[in-house]
Amino acid sequence: MKVLLLTGLGALFFAYYWADSFDPASLQGARVLLTGASAGVGEELAYHCAHLGSHLVLTARTEAFLQKVVGNCRKLGAPKVFFIAADTVPEVPERVVQFALDKLGGLDYLVLNHLGAAPAGTRAHSAPGTSWLMQVNFLSYVQLTLLALPSLTDSQGSLVVVSSLLGRVPTSFSSPYSAAKFALDSFFGSLQRELHVQDVNVAITICVLGLQDRASAKEGVRQDQGQEPGVVGGHPAPATVHTKHCCPRGVTRTKTGLGPKAALAVIRGGATRVSYVFYPWCFHVLCLLRAWLPHPRAWFIRQELNVTATAAA
Repeated sequence: MKVLLLTGLGALFFAYYWADSFDPASLQGARVLLTGASAGVGEELAYHCAHLGSHLVLTARTEAFLQKVVGNCRKLGAPKVFFIAADTVPEVPERVVQFALDKLGGLDYLVLNHLGAAPAGTRAHSAPGTSWLMQVNFLSYVQLTLLALPSLTDSQGSLVVVSSLLGRVPTSFSSPYSAAKFALDSFFGSLQRELHVQDVNVAITICVLGLQDRASAKEGVRQDQGQEPGVVGGHPAPATVHTKHCCPRGVTRTKTGLGPKAALAVIRGGATRVSYVFYPWCFHVLCLLRAWLPHPRAWFIRQELNVTATAAA
């Protein structure tokens, strides 16, 4: 009986992850507002949506990077693609959402993907640094959601929140960032239930992705140790690489630790209106096991971040 039970549970587990109800045609003509679209997973999300025929409004802070992504999206066949360079200070989200509504006439998808480190010269563990991280990585998500929700309600659309494993499993040297991601998981998990109770047909998909940039994590360790940071704001300068993944010749994309497959997992999750996406899928198991191993050994963390015991003390 135990063997049969375990076999049945295993079959259900694999069926949950490998069942494929994704219809690429569902993205054709969809009106998408995508934040954090200038690099990394956000850039890959833009290219997938463009390849599938979506109408796009892309936003990020750096106009030059956005212009490159917009040009690539046009090469990939996006019927309409617009961009707005914007920061995440409290007064900006309303301008971004209104721009998208004006250009697209409504929204079918809001994909929240942007993130940020503490401003240059500000330690992440200081009160100003923590406040800034919460504004960028949590409060701006809430603002954009509340502003876009009426249009998503009208279209019975989808809200896709790109979060992190650090919103489920905290680790060292990331407490303000991890706090913001935990807040995302709690807020949007509650909003899922509220919309269901109110019979509002807007799907919310929370995407739990792994550590995207080990270099940034190591940089955070060095900053906390009082060392001079090698990059501004804890983010390395982007590099471009050529790839054959759904891109014609001449299209370049920013190198990312997760790449096109992670972005495709996010796209599939939003299109099929599932509640959660874990990429890689094994992170779901890690989250389930977190209660069994709440305090990982310090030596393991130092090995992962390549920090000596003396420096980490």
